[in-house]
Amino acid sequence: MTKTFYRSLICLGVAGLLSFAAAQPNQGSGSAMGTSSRLSPSDQKFIKEAAEGGMAEVQLGKLAVQKASSDDVKRFGQRMVDDHTKANNKLKDVAGSLGVTLPQHLNAQDEATKERLSQLSGDQFDKAYMRDMVKDHKADVAAFRTESNNGRDASIKSFAAQALPTLRDHLKDAQTIEPKVLQARANTAPKSSQ
Repeated sequence: MTKTFYRSLICLGVAGLLSFAAAQPNQGSGSAMGTSSRLSPSDQKFIKEAAEGGMAEVQLGKLAVQKASSDDVKRFGQRMVDDHTKANNKLKDVAGSLGVTLPQHLNAQDEATKERLSQLSGDQFDKAYMRDMVKDHKADVAAFRTESNNGRDASIKSFAAQALPTLRDHLKDAQTIEPKVLQARANTAPKSSQ
């Protein structure tokens, strides 16, 4: 009777553990460190894309400093390096506190953009780079606004809210510089003979 009693207790204990485990929400695989499994899928997506985008802004900004012909574009590129390096460092701190491993390399799309821009110089670079910056910053402002309003993790939501004014300022600058670059190029284009 004692063996049966102990077996029953063991079976009840195992069954209890199994039902407890089954009742827990599916938290996904998380990061290599495991802690990010508590993040919502939208927070995980945001933090990954913010890291990739921040790296791209720094690398493309360095290209602008080297290859642009317009002083405005060079200054804008340097601002991208400075501001996004600061933001990237803040994001690393947030990710570290959450146990999230951030991407260390550009994604395929950003790598292709970098490669395409690296083949250009002068006015051609200025036009292509500023067009990309307007497009990228429109998307960034929208993504950071959404995260700051709807994010689930307080630290990621706060990061997005703090970065948003700077991104809006970047967009405003890019939208001011882009037409100047296009106009300067139009003014220097050879005129057709009459």
